[in-house]
Amino acid sequence: MTLQSAPFHHDVAEGPEANAYWVTADDGVRLRFAHWPLDTSQGPVKGTVLLFPGRTEYVEKYGRAAADFAARGYEMIAIDWRGQGLADRMVEPRYVGYVETFDDFQRDVKAVLAALNELDLPKPWHLLGHSMGGCIGLRALHEGLPVKTASFSAPMWGIGLAPYLRAAAWAVGALSKPLGFGARLSPSTSPVTLVLDQPFDDNTLTKDPDMYAYMQRQMTEQPDLALAGPAINWVYEALKECKTLRAKPSPDIPCLTFLGTDERIVHTGDIHDRMARWPNGTLDLIEDGEHEVLMEVPDTRTHIFDACAAFYDRHNA
Repeated sequence: MTLQSAPFHHDVAEGPEANAYWVTADDGVRLRFAHWPLDTSQGPVKGTVLLFPGRTEYVEKYGRAAADFAARGYEMIAIDWRGQGLADRMVEPRYVGYVETFDDFQRDVKAVLAALNELDLPKPWHLLGHSMGGCIGLRALHEGLPVKTASFSAPMWGIGLAPYLRAAAWAVGALSKPLGFGARLSPSTSPVTLVLDQPFDDNTLTKDPDMYAYMQRQMTEQPDLALAGPAINWVYEALKECKTLRAKPSPDIPCLTFLGTDERIVHTGDIHDRMARWPNGTLDLIEDGEHEVLMEVPDTRTHIFDACAAFYDRHNA
């Protein structure tokens, strides 16, 4: 494999210098990932964090996180999943979040892993999955993801839907693809990306106004990265994947999961249930944290990145 350089918007990432690459999944979908290398003259590299982003996200969003891990001795990679960021969009209009099936995200994982092996990134590797990336990451662990540890931020092991909406999503989703409307935006979702559609006051992502402004700048200055609401089929396939994963045992790997006490996007009961069934697992509840605990107030971010690095350090041998 010869890796081809991809564009990266350093101006909005606000992190260390990154290298971005195109890779192609085995079904022909072009993906992008970014790698933040460390300057070894400043100290030894302890390993690499494989950051699996959530729905709507893009690699530039984690520029500041790359700086936090670099300060603790870790390189980092992040992925543009199919249908978001600068990866191939799956439907028109391009702002609709769509995936044919959640199995396709494992194609993305395999394509990026092949590229990481070619780059010979520092080992050991450690998974950090946020939201939808936590769902993809849990499945990848069951399929042999070669990491020493797993960490998660508000993992999407269940979707936060009212019971009547959940029943409707199952029923409508099952019909959407056969009847040809699976690529339509889900009812009550917006064609505008969340941080531009939702004012900071009482937003569901973060209590930190600076981090919210950071995300808003990225969307206004690089609108090609934006993704809005999920398609009907995305919701249906996500519900199916969460149900499948719920029935599986916890992987035999050390796990650290962070969950905000004010979480309003993913289903918190499924996270508590999973972590209660993870023998080598720890659930760290973040007081007053919203969905984006990696982008919360400074004290919270310091706690989380310190805890991740200490967790990785303990298991590096």
